[in-house]
Amino acid sequence: MNEKRVAVVTGAAGGLGEAMCKALVEQGRQVVGSYLPGDEQPAREWQQAMEQAGYPIEIFPLDVSDYDSCSTFIEGVEQQVGPIEVLVNNAGITRDAPLKRMTPEKWQAVLRTNLDSMFNMCQPLFDRMCTRGWGRIVNISSLNGEKGQFGQANYSAAKAGIYGFTRAIAQEGARKGVTVNAVSPGYIDTPMVRQVPENVLESIVAGIPVGRLGQPEEIARAVAFLTDDNAGFITGTNLSVNGGQYMS
Repeated sequence: MNEKRVAVVTGAAGGLGEAMCKALVEQGRQVVGSYLPGDEQPAREWQQAMEQAGYPIEIFPLDVSDYDSCSTFIEGVEQQVGPIEVLVNNAGITRDAPLKRMTPEKWQAVLRTNLDSMFNMCQPLFDRMCTRGWGRIVNISSLNGEKGQFGQANYSAAKAGIYGFTRAIAQEGARKGVTVNAVSPGYIDTPMVRQVPENVLESIVAGIPVGRLGQPEEIARAVAFLTDDNAGFITGTNLSVNGGQYMS
């Protein structure tokens, strides 16, 4: 078994997920990333590139929208790598549309992946953490879960739901050494954001008080802070990392 604390990051190969993986490796964790079943080849290529850069990461297939897949993933990681002591629920999708054009399929897909996934990953693992007497869970929400966003009723609802879930189970784990927190990124300089039309991106940046997009590493540092061994007195909170774009 691994002597390092095992840290799982879902959605590991995305812009934010990769930065989180690197930060957790640098923190001294044995990091495990997830990839969608069927995407093994690009996932293995990503894993190889990360290892060559000095970031050894184990990877396992996972569909966060499916409870059985999450249970199988957790069982496999704990058997093959070690007990999961850090969990970062990062995987998410968008299916944007104004409400009048939002289909039930778009609504359900986002809720299953972005909100049901919190239950799917935490429920099979939470009692294990509590029994072992130590755990760190960070759920990745969003600026748009805090303030809402046109065309994102599904996404905003799912990301807002993360706060209630986080605060509820934080109370269940508080006396067992398990902390549960949320991080809400604002607009971050990732390939996905860079695909936004230039004029739209300029208007977004104009609305950020610090005058720039955030960097993935800035979100990763927030995650590393909340998962640190010495962060045991911080639980049930949300850390907004948005350049001052929304202040609550």
